[in-house]
Amino acid sequence: MALALPLDPPRSWSPVLPVAAVIGLVALPAGPGGEGGAGPADALSALVVLYCGVRLLRQRRRPLSRTAALVFGLPVVGAALAAAGAVSPGAGITGLGRYLQIFVLVPAAVLLLIRDRRDFRLLAWSFVGLAGWQGAVGVHQYVTATGASYQGRPIRAVGTFGPQDVMGMATVVSFGIVCAVGLALGRTAAADRRLAGERGRGRGRVVAALCAATLLLPLALSFSRGAWIATAVTCSAQLVLAGLRRALAVGAVVAALGVVLVGGFGVGTAMLQERVGSITQVTDAPDQSVTDRYTMWAAAADMWRERPLTGVGLKGFPEYRDSHASVALSAGSDTDGAGSGFVKQPLLSPHNMYLLILSEQGLIGLLALAGCWLALLVRALRGVLRTHRGRPGLDCALVASGLLIWQLTDFLYADIGGPSTVLTAVCLGLTAWWSLAPEPRSPEPVSARPAPSRHERVLPR
Repeated sequence: MALALPLDPPRSWSPVLPVAAVIGLVALPAGPGGEGGAGPADALSALVVLYCGVRLLRQRRRPLSRTAALVFGLPVVGAALAAAGAVSPGAGITGLGRYLQIFVLVPAAVLLLIRDRRDFRLLAWSFVGLAGWQGAVGVHQYVTATGASYQGRPIRAVGTFGPQDVMGMATVVSFGIVCAVGLALGRTAAADRRLAGERGRGRGRVVAALCAATLLLPLALSFSRGAWIATAVTCSAQLVLAGLRRALAVGAVVAALGVVLVGGFGVGTAMLQERVGSITQVTDAPDQSVTDRYTMWAAAADMWRERPLTGVGLKGFPEYRDSHASVALSAGSDTDGAGSGFVKQPLLSPHNMYLLILSEQGLIGLLALAGCWLALLVRALRGVLRTHRGRPGLDCALVASGLLIWQLTDFLYADIGGPSTVLTAVCLGLTAWWSLAPEPRSPEPVSARPAPSRHERVLPR
């Protein structure tokens, strides 16, 4: 039986296989008590950067275009200034290395290693596969009551990340849904199907749609309000970008599926309804987690007002938190279950990436990072418009745009930290390839191209 995803011969996989391996290593169980430290995937991401550098030297290629160098250079400026003002040299070096890894080095390496749409799709399917594995573990945790503690019951789906990183599985599953939706919405026009290696793509779109629908269940059982909001916003944006008519049709199917799952089968009805309702009740009767989050947001804003341009320095939020937070802040969040004992985790970040950057790097750092993300988003959306004017690659455009939209939305409720953080770097790399990779000039019309042989596997973007 033919595979839904066409793959190249092994000798042509080498540029992106290390990146796919980084995604795969995130599936490994987190070590007991691990709290945001470097893991196997982070170590391999450093080797990916080294591998990319060696390839550039051997091929004598220009590393980045001027536009790409400018976009990736912006975060370096703000992070370097904040590192100089850190509370200690060690904290400054550690924080600078983390920011460069996530927002500069790994994304640039992914950009340079991807050759064409086939490599891009391989990484997108890797995200879907990782999400499927983590989602299956999460559903098993809910069914067997072996998950993390939620309202006194061990039912929260956290996958292999454990209770110390309850957002990990939700993030991975969300990435899988975004990639699957983008792959499922790829254009079905004959112009795309006639390109080399594009035959059989209809089957792949069906598989992607089924994967996206299946992953909704573990996302719901993660009880992660931020991931729910970010995924809903992103998938809605992808549907609109794919075409309004298709958006209405798919929206109706999703609504019907939700009615069947929740209304017909009663999937987590009471707790899910309560969790969804709490999104709109944060100002009326917030739970302690919401109170803590608002208190830390206020503390981060107070730090910024104290040092508006450069912030308190990298890794400085935990040091200045108590002097700026009100008495409403609790001592920490309680975690339990999923193979770990009861632990009270300290609150070391405001759980809002924009406020974290603003408090530690000031306006300079926020404008630098936000400028990088905005440039990637604008160019990615321009690429979507080009696909509607007859260029191939609508599925890649929707995946690239969706991953960035999801991340920028989720940053309103979360920040970097934990084993899944390295996936943020890979997502930025995928978006950067679609946004910044050079395009062929004056492409030959599809109808005028001769039929490629089965050995001509490299595709234009």
